[in-house]
Amino acid sequence: MAYDSAATKERILAAATVEFAEYGIAGARVDRIVTAARVNKRAIYDYFGDKKALFAVVLEQSLTELARAVPLDESDLGNYAARLFDYHEAHPQALRLVMWEALEMGDDLVPDEPARTEHYADKVRAARGAMGQGGGDPRALVFLILAIVDWSLALPQLRRMLFGSDYSTGDLRPVIVEAARVLTAHFARVDDRIGPQSDSDRR
Repeated sequence: MAYDSAATKERILAAATVEFAEYGIAGARVDRIVTAARVNKRAIYDYFGDKKALFAVVLEQSLTELARAVPLDESDLGNYAARLFDYHEAHPQALRLVMWEALEMGDDLVPDEPARTEHYADKVRAARGAMGQGGGDPRALVFLILAIVDWSLALPQLRRMLFGSDYSTGDLRPVIVEAARVLTAHFARVDDRIGPQSDSDRR
């Protein structure tokens, strides 16, 4: 039987995604990934290099899947916030991986940062379209919508303490949608009070 390298890589990535989402980079164990993926340790190093390089591939795959599933369009940023909220609720590993990245890398450069920066620039351009002729900073609008969605799911204990144990994410979802729409309307009518914009943002 021929050796299926693609299937082996898929098993490694699937096992590594679970491991990194649970334990981060420092806490992840290659031995556990090897066992879950049913491969030998040599396969991981041959295909991906060291543990940090494997994390970078796992994170890139996770973010690519997220971007494909939840594109930001100009029609309704409230709807975008809802779709992003639903995706993270259904795929909690994606948010956990980004949180681990922040915890362990801090303000250092992150994997594939130039490409990821350009991806966020695409979101900013879409947000500018949603704002129409407004003078607010679309970068701030994107940042705040992402923050509202992500923080709402990243801190379930905060939701419980503020709203009570019977207040679910389903109860919170319409609040986030409305907040995204209110923010969009606000940024569409304010002048340049949030911060300076680049020439590309103004186009």
